[in-house]
Amino acid sequence: MTDTPTHNLLSERFRGYYPVVIDVETAGFNAKTDALLEIAAMTLKMDDEGWLIPDECVFFNIEPFTGANLEKAALDFTGIDPFNPLRGAVDENDALKDMFRFIRAGQKKAGCKRSILVGHNATFDHNFLMAAVERTGNKRNPFHPFSTFDTSALAALVYGQTVLKKACVSAGIEFSDKEAHNAEYDTRKTADLFCKMVNQWKALGGWPMLAAIDEFGDDTEDIL
Repeated sequence: MTDTPTHNLLSERFRGYYPVVIDVETAGFNAKTDALLEIAAMTLKMDDEGWLIPDECVFFNIEPFTGANLEKAALDFTGIDPFNPLRGAVDENDALKDMFRFIRAGQKKAGCKRSILVGHNATFDHNFLMAAVERTGNKRNPFHPFSTFDTSALAALVYGQTVLKKACVSAGIEFSDKEAHNAEYDTRKTADLFCKMVNQWKALGGWPMLAAIDEFGDDTEDIL
């Protein structure tokens, strides 16, 4: 039986990082003061031929933390009623514990050393996630403290688009305005977009970088 090439292992694709797509819905733009209301996380996996595909997704409605600011304009935009009992919202500490446990399990299975957040305008999602980690004192955060993969920047390079909907349309990915601005839906679409761009790069011959390996041998990492 032929061994799987190392370049078809997720642990080898992003320098040992485990990409996890995250989207949040919030009650404003200030990660320190405004409530985190929804969060979703989608893990990714690589098939035997090295194609990146979405794997599993978790989603949580979040109760506003004590003293959280709720901007009316933000709530009107998302349509979220933070106090609607039908949301089934949970404390953000409980949500983070469950989400991080889910992510660490996938990270371990993939043989990766650390998770990295993939997001559309990723700094926004990363800031709110890290603020929640700080508030809850969670010590099991698997994510890199500042590095991210931003699909907005990548989509600008690949498709000339920065808006999630427009980038998805350019990539041939269906997108519903009615379902948008829901953390789970946007996470799934961002995951589809990220996988499409990574796989397109592979299809064009950009991964694995065999030409560089042939020219420079095993020291390729030292020159990139």
